[in-house]
Amino acid sequence: MSTGTSKRPGPSRKEVTHQRIVETAARAIRRSGYGGTGVAEIMQEAGLTHGGFYAHFESREGMLAEAADRAGADGMGMLARAAAAAPPKKALEAMLRAYLSKEHVEVAETGCAIAALGSEMPRQAPKVRRAATRRAKEMIDLVARQSPDWGQPGAHERALVTVATALGALVLARAVDDPKLSDAVRHAALNHLTPAG
Repeated sequence: MSTGTSKRPGPSRKEVTHQRIVETAARAIRRSGYGGTGVAEIMQEAGLTHGGFYAHFESREGMLAEAADRAGADGMGMLARAAAAAPPKKALEAMLRAYLSKEHVEVAETGCAIAALGSEMPRQAPKVRRAATRRAKEMIDLVARQSPDWGQPGAHERALVTVATALGALVLARAVDDPKLSDAVRHAALNHLTPAG
């Protein structure tokens, strides 16, 4: 038995390439939607040939499911970082301020996948919807855990309303072409969701 520390081998070249494709696809679906995301474009953007796609995925839906999961993880990471950087009892407010920030409105390609793709989800393959649903549940749970009334009756329902309100405000703020209206939507939602703020 060896007493030395064994190093875990780094990811293989194929794993690194696979992750590059998934990251590229996660940005692309938020930028162009599921329908506007083709295999050839993803592979080209990732710096790869179209022919190599099937060495990594069994189908376009398989790639889209992984991309939906990655895009959701990116959004969860943003919220988790905002919560971790906040003072005690201010995590929920910090998450909402990050989520409804002007910067988040302007970066759909790297922002919340639910806001970017929600209206397309009902028409996606079950595995794509399953990945997106899992990440939506994580978002709701994260908001619920940061709420001051976590564990109390009605806390989960209030988290659902908080997420739905913030999500709807982000979608509307992105949809309009009037910067003043976009800002007003964000600020109104924040004032409603964080009355002290």
